[in-house]
Amino acid sequence: MTADSPLKVWTERDGALLRLRLARPKANIVDAAMIAALRSAFDAHRGKSAILAALLDADGPHFSFGASVEEHLAEHCAAMLASLHALLLSMIEWPLPILVAVKGQCLGGGLELALGGSLIFAADDAKLGQPEIQLGVFAPAASCLLPPRIGQAAAEDLLFSGRSVGADEALRLGLVSSVSADPEAAALAYFDQHLAGKSASSLACAVAAARGGYLARVRRRIHEVERLYLDRLMQTRDANEGLAAFIAKRPPKWEHQ
Repeated sequence: MTADSPLKVWTERDGALLRLRLARPKANIVDAAMIAALRSAFDAHRGKSAILAALLDADGPHFSFGASVEEHLAEHCAAMLASLHALLLSMIEWPLPILVAVKGQCLGGGLELALGGSLIFAADDAKLGQPEIQLGVFAPAASCLLPPRIGQAAAEDLLFSGRSVGADEALRLGLVSSVSADPEAAALAYFDQHLAGKSASSLACAVAAARGGYLARVRRRIHEVERLYLDRLMQTRDANEGLAAFIAKRPPKWEHQ
Protein backbone atom coordinates (compact mmCIF):
# COMPACT_ATOMS: atom_id res chain seq x y z
CA MET A 1 0.00 0.00 0.00
CA THR A 2 1.34 3.44 -0.96
CA ALA A 3 1.04 6.44 1.35
CA ASP A 4 -1.81 7.93 -0.70
CA SER A 5 -3.68 4.67 -1.22
CA PRO A 6 -7.42 4.83 -0.44
CA LEU A 7 -7.26 1.32 1.04
CA LYS A 8 -5.23 -0.35 3.78
CA VAL A 9 -4.52 -4.04 3.17
CA TRP A 10 -2.93 -6.58 5.49
CA THR A 11 -3.37 -10.08 6.87
CA GLU A 12 -3.62 -11.30 10.45
CA ARG A 13 -4.56 -14.41 12.41
CA ASP A 14 -1.41 -16.10 11.01
CA GLY A 15 -2.40 -15.11 7.50
CA ALA A 16 -5.89 -16.62 7.76
CA LEU A 17 -7.78 -13.30 7.68
CA LEU A 18 -7.43 -10.72 4.93
CA ARG A 19 -8.03 -7.20 6.29
CA LEU A 20 -9.26 -4.42 4.01
CA ARG A 21 -9.88 -0.94 5.41
CA LEU A 22 -11.30 2.06 3.57
CA ALA A 23 -8.76 4.76 4.35
CA ARG A 24 -10.12 8.11 3.23
CA PRO A 25 -12.12 9.32 6.24
CA LYS A 26 -14.43 10.81 7.06
CA ALA A 27 -16.45 10.18 3.90
CA ASN A 28 -14.58 7.13 2.52
CA ILE A 29 -16.15 7.86 -0.86
CA VAL A 30 -16.43 4.83 -3.15
CA ASP A 31 -14.86 6.52 -6.16
CA ALA A 32 -12.83 5.13 -9.07
CA ALA A 33 -9.63 4.97 -7.02
CA MET A 34 -11.32 3.15 -4.12
CA ILE A 35 -13.06 0.71 -6.47
CA ALA A 36 -9.78 -0.07 -8.25
CA ALA A 37 -7.92 -0.60 -4.98
CA LEU A 38 -10.58 -2.96 -3.64
CA ARG A 39 -10.73 -4.94 -6.88
CA SER A 40 -6.95 -5.27 -6.91
CA ALA A 41 -6.81 -6.42 -3.28
CA PHE A 42 -9.52 -9.05 -3.68
CA ASP A 43 -7.94 -10.32 -6.91
CA ALA A 44 -4.44 -10.43 -5.40
CA HIS A 45 -5.56 -12.59 -2.47
CA ARG A 46 -7.94 -14.84 -4.35
CA GLY A 47 -6.90 -18.47 -4.08
CA LYS A 48 -4.21 -18.01 -1.42
CA SER A 49 -4.40 -21.26 0.50
CA ALA A 50 -3.93 -19.84 4.00
CA ILE A 51 -6.81 -17.35 3.83
CA LEU A 52 -10.15 -18.35 5.36
CA ALA A 53 -12.05 -15.04 5.12
CA ALA A 54 -11.80 -11.29 4.58
CA LEU A 55 -12.88 -8.46 6.86
CA LEU A 56 -13.76 -5.10 5.32
CA ASP A 57 -14.09 -2.03 7.57
CA ALA A 58 -13.21 1.68 7.50
CA ASP A 59 -11.10 4.35 9.15
CA GLY A 60 -12.89 7.27 10.79
CA PRO A 61 -16.38 7.66 12.24
CA HIS A 62 -18.24 6.53 9.10
CA PHE A 63 -18.04 3.48 6.85
CA SER A 64 -18.86 5.41 3.66
CA PHE A 65 -21.03 8.30 2.51
CA GLY A 66 -21.40 6.48 -0.83
CA ALA A 67 -20.21 6.78 -4.39
CA SER A 68 -18.86 9.96 -5.96
CA VAL A 69 -21.80 12.07 -7.15
CA GLU A 70 -19.55 13.72 -9.75
CA GLU A 71 -18.84 10.28 -11.22
CA HIS A 72 -22.62 9.77 -11.55
CA LEU A 73 -22.90 12.62 -14.05
CA ALA A 74 -23.93 11.61 -17.56
CA GLU A 75 -20.43 11.83 -19.05
CA HIS A 76 -18.91 9.57 -16.38
CA CYS A 77 -21.62 7.24 -15.10
CA ALA A 78 -21.20 4.41 -17.63
CA ALA A 79 -17.57 3.84 -16.62
CA MET A 80 -18.37 4.26 -12.92
CA LEU A 81 -21.22 1.75 -12.96
CA ALA A 82 -19.22 -0.76 -14.96
CA SER A 83 -16.31 -0.65 -12.52
CA LEU A 84 -18.47 -0.73 -9.37
CA HIS A 85 -20.60 -3.59 -10.64
CA ALA A 86 -17.51 -5.56 -11.68
CA LEU A 87 -16.15 -5.11 -8.15
CA LEU A 88 -19.39 -6.27 -6.54
CA LEU A 89 -19.60 -9.33 -8.78
CA SER A 90 -15.99 -10.17 -7.95
CA MET A 91 -16.86 -9.94 -4.25
CA ILE A 92 -19.93 -12.15 -4.59
CA GLU A 93 -17.88 -14.76 -6.44
CA TRP A 94 -14.84 -14.40 -4.14
CA PRO A 95 -14.30 -17.95 -2.88
CA LEU A 96 -14.44 -17.30 0.87
CA PRO A 97 -16.66 -15.38 3.32
CA ILE A 98 -16.37 -11.59 3.38
CA LEU A 99 -17.26 -10.04 6.74
CA VAL A 100 -18.12 -6.32 6.79
CA ALA A 101 -17.99 -4.05 9.87
CA VAL A 102 -19.86 -0.75 9.52
CA LYS A 103 -20.22 2.30 11.75
CA GLY A 104 -21.74 5.72 11.31
CA GLN A 105 -23.08 6.44 7.83
CA CYS A 106 -23.20 3.53 5.39
CA LEU A 107 -25.04 4.98 2.44
CA GLY A 108 -25.52 4.60 -1.29
CA GLY A 109 -22.53 2.97 -2.93
CA GLY A 110 -21.12 2.35 0.55
CA LEU A 111 -24.09 0.14 1.42
CA GLU A 112 -23.88 -1.53 -1.99
CA LEU A 113 -20.25 -2.31 -1.17
CA ALA A 114 -21.28 -3.82 2.17
CA LEU A 115 -23.99 -5.85 0.43
CA GLY A 116 -21.27 -7.47 -1.67
CA GLY A 117 -20.10 -9.22 1.49
CA SER A 118 -21.49 -12.18 3.38
CA LEU A 119 -22.33 -10.83 6.85
CA ILE A 120 -22.60 -7.20 8.02
CA PHE A 121 -21.71 -6.32 11.62
CA ALA A 122 -23.10 -2.91 12.58
CA ALA A 123 -22.23 -0.39 15.28
CA ASP A 124 -24.93 1.00 17.55
CA ASP A 125 -24.72 4.32 15.70
CA ALA A 126 -24.84 2.89 12.18
CA LYS A 127 -27.23 4.41 9.64
CA LEU A 128 -27.76 2.41 6.48
CA GLY A 129 -29.66 3.49 3.40
CA GLN A 130 -29.92 4.04 -0.34
CA PRO A 131 -30.69 7.77 -0.70
CA GLU A 132 -30.22 7.85 -4.49
CA ILE A 133 -33.92 8.44 -5.24
CA GLN A 134 -33.65 11.77 -3.40
CA LEU A 135 -31.22 12.87 -6.13
CA GLY A 136 -33.58 11.73 -8.89
CA VAL A 137 -31.69 8.52 -9.63
CA PHE A 138 -31.82 4.97 -8.27
CA ALA A 139 -29.36 2.43 -6.89
CA PRO A 140 -28.70 -0.18 -9.59
CA ALA A 141 -26.66 -2.67 -7.56
CA ALA A 142 -28.84 -2.36 -4.45
CA SER A 143 -31.89 -3.01 -6.62
CA CYS A 144 -30.38 -6.45 -7.27
CA LEU A 145 -28.76 -7.13 -3.88
CA LEU A 146 -31.33 -5.88 -1.35
CA PRO A 147 -34.41 -7.99 -2.27
CA PRO A 148 -32.78 -11.41 -1.72
CA ARG A 149 -31.24 -10.21 1.55
CA ILE A 150 -34.21 -8.52 3.24
CA GLY A 151 -37.25 -9.41 1.10
CA GLN A 152 -39.00 -7.60 -1.73
CA ALA A 153 -41.26 -5.31 0.32
CA ALA A 154 -38.55 -4.12 2.71
CA ALA A 155 -36.15 -3.59 -0.19
CA GLU A 156 -38.72 -1.54 -2.08
CA ASP A 157 -39.29 0.60 1.02
CA LEU A 158 -35.61 1.52 1.25
CA LEU A 159 -35.14 1.95 -2.51
CA PHE A 160 -38.30 4.02 -3.13
CA SER A 161 -38.19 6.21 0.01
CA GLY A 162 -34.44 6.78 0.17
CA ARG A 163 -34.70 6.70 3.96
CA SER A 164 -31.93 5.43 6.22
CA VAL A 165 -32.49 2.86 8.96
CA GLY A 166 -30.74 2.65 12.29
CA ALA A 167 -28.81 -0.40 13.41
CA ASP A 168 -31.69 -1.94 15.37
CA GLU A 169 -34.12 -1.70 12.45
CA ALA A 170 -31.43 -3.03 10.12
CA LEU A 171 -31.07 -6.03 12.43
CA ARG A 172 -34.83 -6.66 12.42
CA LEU A 173 -34.86 -6.49 8.63
CA GLY A 174 -31.97 -8.97 8.35
CA LEU A 175 -29.83 -6.34 6.66
CA VAL A 176 -27.14 -6.75 9.34
CA SER A 177 -26.21 -9.82 11.37
CA SER A 178 -25.37 -8.15 14.68
CA VAL A 179 -25.35 -4.80 16.47
CA SER A 180 -22.67 -3.89 19.02
CA ALA A 181 -20.55 -1.03 20.28
CA ASP A 182 -17.55 -2.36 18.33
CA PRO A 183 -18.45 -4.04 15.03
CA GLU A 184 -14.82 -4.77 14.17
CA ALA A 185 -14.44 -6.72 17.42
CA ALA A 186 -17.75 -8.51 16.74
CA ALA A 187 -16.58 -9.52 13.27
CA LEU A 188 -13.23 -10.73 14.62
CA ALA A 189 -15.02 -12.71 17.32
CA TYR A 190 -17.20 -14.32 14.66
CA PHE A 191 -14.12 -15.25 12.67
CA ASP A 192 -12.38 -16.70 15.74
CA GLN A 193 -15.40 -18.69 16.86
CA HIS A 194 -16.90 -19.85 13.58
CA LEU A 195 -14.32 -19.71 10.78
CA ALA A 196 -10.84 -20.14 12.29
CA GLY A 197 -9.73 -23.74 12.12
CA LYS A 198 -11.96 -24.59 9.18
CA SER A 199 -10.63 -26.04 5.94
CA ALA A 200 -10.19 -23.28 3.36
CA SER A 201 -10.98 -25.66 0.51
CA SER A 202 -14.14 -26.86 2.23
CA LEU A 203 -15.21 -23.29 2.99
CA ALA A 204 -14.68 -22.40 -0.65
CA CYS A 205 -16.98 -25.23 -1.68
CA ALA A 206 -19.58 -24.10 0.88
CA VAL A 207 -19.45 -20.55 -0.45
CA ALA A 208 -19.82 -21.77 -4.04
CA ALA A 209 -22.77 -23.97 -3.05
CA ALA A 210 -24.55 -21.21 -1.11
CA ARG A 211 -23.95 -18.45 -3.64
CA GLY A 212 -24.11 -20.21 -7.01
CA GLY A 213 -27.72 -19.46 -7.89
CA TYR A 214 -27.56 -16.03 -6.23
CA LEU A 215 -24.47 -15.08 -8.23
CA ALA A 216 -26.05 -16.18 -11.51
CA ARG A 217 -29.18 -14.14 -10.81
CA VAL A 218 -27.25 -11.03 -9.73
CA ARG A 219 -24.93 -11.26 -12.74
CA ARG A 220 -27.93 -11.29 -15.10
CA ARG A 221 -29.98 -8.67 -13.28
CA ILE A 222 -27.17 -6.19 -12.65
CA HIS A 223 -26.52 -5.98 -16.39
CA GLU A 224 -30.23 -5.38 -17.09
CA VAL A 225 -30.51 -2.73 -14.38
CA GLU A 226 -27.32 -1.01 -15.53
CA ARG A 227 -28.82 -0.67 -19.01
CA LEU A 228 -32.05 0.72 -17.52
CA TYR A 229 -30.01 3.32 -15.63
CA LEU A 230 -27.95 4.39 -18.63
CA ASP A 231 -30.46 4.05 -21.48
CA ARG A 232 -33.62 5.27 -19.76
CA LEU A 233 -32.99 7.05 -16.45
CA MET A 234 -30.03 9.16 -17.59
CA GLN A 235 -31.98 10.28 -20.66
CA THR A 236 -34.50 12.02 -18.38
CA ARG A 237 -34.36 15.67 -17.48
CA ASP A 238 -34.99 15.08 -13.76
CA ALA A 239 -32.13 12.63 -13.20
CA ASN A 240 -29.63 15.13 -14.54
CA GLU A 241 -31.32 17.97 -12.62
CA GLY A 242 -31.14 16.06 -9.34
CA LEU A 243 -27.44 15.37 -9.65
CA ALA A 244 -26.69 18.94 -10.72
CA ALA A 245 -28.73 20.31 -7.82
CA PHE A 246 -26.88 18.15 -5.31
CA ILE A 247 -23.49 19.32 -6.57
CA ALA A 248 -24.67 22.94 -6.55
CA LYS A 249 -26.11 22.48 -3.02
CA ARG A 250 -29.58 23.68 -4.04
CA PRO A 251 -33.03 22.04 -3.99
CA PRO A 252 -33.88 20.17 -7.20
CA LYS A 253 -36.69 21.44 -9.43
CA TRP A 254 -38.56 18.41 -10.73
CA GLU A 255 -40.50 18.54 -14.01
CA HIS A 256 -41.42 14.82 -13.84
CA GLN A 257 -39.81 14.03 -17.14
